[in-house]
Amino acid sequence: MNLENYRASAREKERTSDLVRILPKGRRSVLDIGARDGHFSRLLAEHFPVVTALDLTRPQFEWPGILAIAGNAVSLPFADNSFDCVFCAEVLEHIPDVDAAAREAIRVAKHEVIIGVPFRQDIRVGRTTCPGCGKRNPPWGHINTFTEQRLLGLFSGLPVVSRSFAGSSKAVTDPLSTFLMDLAGNPWGTYNQEEPCIHCGAVLTPPGSRGFGRKVCSAIAARINQAHQLFAGARPNWIHLVFSKSEIPARRAAAR
Repeated sequence: MNLENYRASAREKERTSDLVRILPKGRRSVLDIGARDGHFSRLLAEHFPVVTALDLTRPQFEWPGILAIAGNAVSLPFADNSFDCVFCAEVLEHIPDVDAAAREAIRVAKHEVIIGVPFRQDIRVGRTTCPGCGKRNPPWGHINTFTEQRLLGLFSGLPVVSRSFAGSSKAVTDPLSTFLMDLAGNPWGTYNQEEPCIHCGAVLTPPGSRGFGRKVCSAIAARINQAHQLFAGARPNWIHLVFSKSEIPARRAAAR
């Protein structure tokens, strides 16, 4: 996937603008979990004097005010309350142990945790078939889906100080269409993604020539999905929540 073109899209600009809008004011330090190429880290550096950019492998960029380090979201190499804020956008959907990642984000944050994830995504839409192991993969390596209730459960006990949504989608499918598309080899999956096969690590590439039977299966599946979208209601693409740790003592004191 060409990240420059992706970020230039209207939909991605809307997501980015909303995440920047909800950033807490007057804080000094922030941890950017899943920094990748530093796109959000650079934006965060405009609002926080101290930015730490973390990914599984050390991000390969240099930027004033940003410290790039390697680390795992489920076992962060920092002491409790190390950062005023923790920023985690487009990350939790990729992590198998998402409960541990949420606990770690809460642990190292002193004041706020900013979360952005796809909202109610149907990860059967756009899934791929690995040419190496033959197993199915969710689009973009998204192994987790989120409702607002699930996020509130992951960050249970933290008050929500900001809630917003961005984008719009009607992408949806059903078990029959999914079954037929799997039989067809998932020819129209998200093969332009950077994420490899979640099972064997192979690069995901679209299937080559397909027989008549597979073509029929994919054609029927596509028509079923088109019919679904005629009646499906639109939903937001992303949900953005800001959770507060610093409000907890104040609320407890007020309750006494």
